[in-house]
Amino acid sequence: MKTFYSPAHLEHDPQVQFEAGQLLPAVEVPMRAETVRVAIEEHKLGPILPPTPFSDEHILAVHDAGLVSFLGVAWHDWTERYGKNAPVAIPSAWPAKGLPEKRKGDIEARLGTYAFSADAPIMGGTWPAAREAVNVALSAAEVIRQGEKSAFALTRPPGHHAASDVFGGFCYLNNAAIAAQYLIKAGIRPAVLDVDYHHGNGTQSIFYQRSDVFFCSIHADPNFAYPHFLGFADERGEGDGEGYNLNMPLPNGTDWERYDESMKFAMGAIKHMGPDVLILSMGLDTYIEDPIAGFRLKCDDYLKMGQRIASLGKPVLFMFEGGYCFGALGQLAVNVLEGFHNA
Repeated sequence: MKTFYSPAHLEHDPQVQFEAGQLLPAVEVPMRAETVRVAIEEHKLGPILPPTPFSDEHILAVHDAGLVSFLGVAWHDWTERYGKNAPVAIPSAWPAKGLPEKRKGDIEARLGTYAFSADAPIMGGTWPAAREAVNVALSAAEVIRQGEKSAFALTRPPGHHAASDVFGGFCYLNNAAIAAQYLIKAGIRPAVLDVDYHHGNGTQSIFYQRSDVFFCSIHADPNFAYPHFLGFADERGEGDGEGYNLNMPLPNGTDWERYDESMKFAMGAIKHMGPDVLILSMGLDTYIEDPIAGFRLKCDDYLKMGQRIASLGKPVLFMFEGGYCFGALGQLAVNVLEGFHNA
């Protein structure tokens, strides 16, 4: 299996994140992707390749031009306002409860307009890393288009919380959605399965009114977990997209036996939709020791997950999303990929 990776993500290295009313040490850090890269090398899962550059047109096919432009200048504008020693740009006000959006206001107004939460800090290396992650995702999508049965996009920062015109949840550009749109343009019909602990609200919202992408998510119940406002079972799609969105929220403490019931149902639903390709938003924060999650999957369960995904019998583009237990993260990723490959 080909893995695509870029060291550009190393420059996106936030030291703090805002959580539980305080600044805490960041968990979405370079070590995440580096741990996975090293594990793939050690297990000899296949070549690790640099991405091919792709034009912005593929991003703009999914994302609002204003958001893309803002992300490109946000750090410059923040340091113009607060000085070059400012650690990160984090919003402090939002246009909530009827307040007007200010997409052309000062940096604080624009940051609050484009960020839906305070957990996606911006620094000098953020935009280059997010932009290169798109190249990683599209390079993997391209080899799938050419006929490969699987590929792994080792994308960081992750993407599944980013919607068409807002970012948040550690995510800036939606790598999975951009890859899906790229395949659609090539005449290939994708489905997206999101197995991150947190609901892929961004991917859902991008395709919610469309029938050309079936989106399915297995995640923690948003009644107690991020992103809180989306991810409920009654969200089935709207307009042309009605029936093309499937959410399976699960309770805290979910183990593999319960999780696999949802996996089986998801495989059946995806088969029924008849896609040509599956994009797996591969979050690994369902692990029992993940510090910011609450499921109870064990290391060997990820082999079973890979086997379950292989049962679909379709090419799979694996897209790295969440996962924050650094000591286990590499092995978890390897287990999913090996479980799939050896099934």
